[in-house]
Amino acid sequence: MDLADLTHKQRILECLEQQGFRNVLFTDCLKDENIQKIIPHVTELISNSPRYQRDENVENCIMVIGVPNVGKSSVINSLRRVHLRKGKASMVGGTPGITRAVLTRIQVSERPIMFLLDTPGVLSPQIGCVETGLKLALCGAIKDHLVGEDVIADYLLYTLNQRQQFSYVERYGLDGPSDNVESVLKSIALSLDKTQKIKVLTGTGNVTVKAPNYNAAASEFIHTFRKGLLGKVMLD
Repeated sequence: MDLADLTHKQRILECLEQQGFRNVLFTDCLKDENIQKIIPHVTELISNSPRYQRDENVENCIMVIGVPNVGKSSVINSLRRVHLRKGKASMVGGTPGITRAVLTRIQVSERPIMFLLDTPGVLSPQIGCVETGLKLALCGAIKDHLVGEDVIADYLLYTLNQRQQFSYVERYGLDGPSDNVESVLKSIALSLDKTQKIKVLTGTGNVTVKAPNYNAAASEFIHTFRKGLLGKVMLD
């Protein structure tokens, strides 16, 4: 929820409820906000389940599932900090594919005794439409190089302008909002000194000149958005 526009919170809850999800918690793993609510909530759901029939074994083992790069490992590490005062047990990163296999059980609580299983992110083998794919790519659920950082940056610029989130203008020293992604990336590259040397063939031979590094600028633009530094934006 540290990246979401929570003015849409009720709409999100209603949308999820229509899909059959009634137990929803908004969490922030950077500040460990609302993390303490997870284990009591899960424990209650398990104990009220008709499949819950235990006399002696009081351990619970929960599998954590979701699309790539959604924060599964971050939730596990946050739970360990809150309940066990211990550090990371699962590797985290800003790109999909950090968790490559189902890990061993990770204890996250002593009372009750609870273990979690971290799992690799899973996406549907087919994505319904191009824009859905772009949204997933912008969130980092699909590796950038599979879509193209220039394509993702173009969609990001379109999204920010559509939602009137113009903080990028001041951040990168632009004269005003623009829908020309090449112009914006050039300004980003020049403002952050992201340039590259290229050889230009002239009538007198090869000349080395400095040119904006558009790929580096696109990567900077995308990762700045993912950190929440360009505003809180809802893509749906």
